[in-house]
Amino acid sequence: MTNEVILLVAHGARDPGNEGNREVEALADLWRARHPESDIQVCWIEYSEILLADGLERAATTAGTGGRVLVLPLILNPAGHVRGDIPQALDAVRQTHPAVEFRYGHYLGTTQQLLKALRHRLHQALVELDMPDPRTTGVVLLARGASDMEATGEVAKMAHWLYESTDHELVLPAFTGICFPRLEQTVQRLDRLGMSQIVVLPYYLFTGRLIKRIARQVERLRTQYPTRCIVQAGYIGAHEQLLELLDLRLTQCRDGSVLLPCDGCSLALAAEHDHH
Repeated sequence: MTNEVILLVAHGARDPGNEGNREVEALADLWRARHPESDIQVCWIEYSEILLADGLERAATTAGTGGRVLVLPLILNPAGHVRGDIPQALDAVRQTHPAVEFRYGHYLGTTQQLLKALRHRLHQALVELDMPDPRTTGVVLLARGASDMEATGEVAKMAHWLYESTDHELVLPAFTGICFPRLEQTVQRLDRLGMSQIVVLPYYLFTGRLIKRIARQVERLRTQYPTRCIVQAGYIGAHEQLLELLDLRLTQCRDGSVLLPCDGCSLALAAEHDHH
């Protein structure tokens, strides 16, 4: 039987208490309990002691000659890390470990599992508001910004899925940086359109500096719009639906049915360089 290592690649959280990275480790522990026969390791792209190159090296050494490493991005949507950083690191480790097979699994993406997780977090926020009328409760799906139009398009797609699958008349995307619209602009629009309540729904996997910044922004918005009830919902976290999605991505990576086309080959890296 082929010696196999599963490597989860997380973004990394820049927060003083390192809470976000600890949440990733806790999620990995929950996932290991579902796959006790598997060797599941974790690394981060930045803001951690175990960075991507070290994580790949450790996984390759563990897999050994004739073994394989399944690299699964614990990242919501495609952008620079998925298209550039991980493929380049894979290309480098393939040079130093030619006897190890590396497979690059698909990022999490816009899926029914994440839709269900977001709807659950939204429902929890509505419960705290004593279940107001969704037709007068606007939702801001707030995500990390990106310069990659496909990544931001996936956020807009998820916002539309939330609109289609709930009774909320307005579900709008917004971003915390890099691109627009920002949170303040979107809340202003919902206010002008007459929404009595506004739920800010973070499209984030784990806590970190940005989640805490969102909380401060929401506090300021409450003072700016005293006639509106503005609340912040929880981020996705170690949700059961996220674990199920990881199960799916693992199966797809193992059987080769869904792999990222940009998996570190020289042709893909050249195309990425030309694109930039």
